[in-house]
Amino acid sequence: MDNTFDSPIGGGAAHAQDARMKDQHAVPPSPDTPASAPGRVIDLSLAGKGNYVASRGFLVELMWFFIEACVINNKLLPASSVRVALLRLFGAKIGANCRFVHPVRVKAPWNLTVGDNCWFGVDVWIYNQAPIHIGSNVCISQGSFLSAGSHDMRTNMDLRVAPIVIEDGAWISSKCVVQMGVTIGRSAVVTPLSVVHRSLEAEGVYGGNPCRFIRKRFDTDVGEPS
Repeated sequence: MDNTFDSPIGGGAAHAQDARMKDQHAVPPSPDTPASAPGRVIDLSLAGKGNYVASRGFLVELMWFFIEACVINNKLLPASSVRVALLRLFGAKIGANCRFVHPVRVKAPWNLTVGDNCWFGVDVWIYNQAPIHIGSNVCISQGSFLSAGSHDMRTNMDLRVAPIVIEDGAWISSKCVVQMGVTIGRSAVVTPLSVVHRSLEAEGVYGGNPCRFIRKRFDTDVGEPS
């Protein structure tokens, strides 16, 4: 008599094979099936504007939406003077000799202040639900994102906004993120792909995620950053 299916070894193998076949034909869980892991979930439908207060009416915001899309963020327009004129028309304060020759995005020009001799690289995004103040001789390189707003992740995901200040002579290099409430000190440098989540002291070179001090910018004992 063949006792394969009666033996502990043979029986275990058969049951394992049956289990695998059942798994292959199992019905996927319903979206309504509760998750097995415990934890809170915030209902995003209840999130509000938090401390954000709109300083322009809906019509002005709508007009700016189309101008930003058609002109300010237009790669076919290399004219800095046109961008500067339209930004000023909608309330931005921009100093002399600023270069906006590349496509950029500005959420609210009425919340933007820029000093003299500033450069803005291609695809810079200024998401300024709160004021963003940029000093003179500041370089903001391609792909960098300045966001004056975020959400309260601990309670109800309400919108929270806070100003950003970038002091004279600072350089925000390519593809950096500068978060709300941050001040970047005079002549500080932020290296590529960094995330600035807290204020930075003057004349330092900072990098990483989160951004950390690397060295002094004008230290003559070391070579130039790569």
